[in-house]
Amino acid sequence: MRERVLIIDTSILCVWLNVRDFESCGPDDDRWDYSRVNQKITEEINNGAKLVLPVATIIETGNHITHARGDNYQACEKLVSVIEAAADEKSPWMDFSLQRDLWSPEKLKGLAYRWRDNRNCLSIGDVSIVDVADFYSHFGDVEILTGDSGLKSYEPQLTNSIPRRRK
Repeated sequence: MRERVLIIDTSILCVWLNVRDFESCGPDDDRWDYSRVNQKITEEINNGAKLVLPVATIIETGNHITHARGDNYQACEKLVSVIEAAADEKSPWMDFSLQRDLWSPEKLKGLAYRWRDNRNCLSIGDVSIVDVADFYSHFGDVEILTGDSGLKSYEPQLTNSIPRRRK
């Protein structure tokens, strides 16, 4: 049986951590606030889903916390806790070290070329998140949990194999 895997994007992580000025994400007709994000993640975890924290999400979320107005200590502490849990592969986080395979010289060059060719549609961070989603799709059914419909459209499609009839 394939696992359910949620790739956590920056937009969702910022909402989940209550980062000032990032309390919601997504278009008006599909708005994500803390309550919706927390409910979705909690339900998925309760149903056995695993979470994946991409490097781009760590960097982008850290940048947003650093530039947030006012006191950002609590959001900073929450991000540190998430990073520690992912690094230590504490449930519900998947093995973070598997992502090192995505940073070989060949993969890094491929990331650069794909970003160059899609720069009008995706940031380099989003291209790397698509790579993470594709990589983890070998382990299970992947959802990119994001408020960004453009990034969401690059989510790996579920592959349902149709059993062949015996003759």
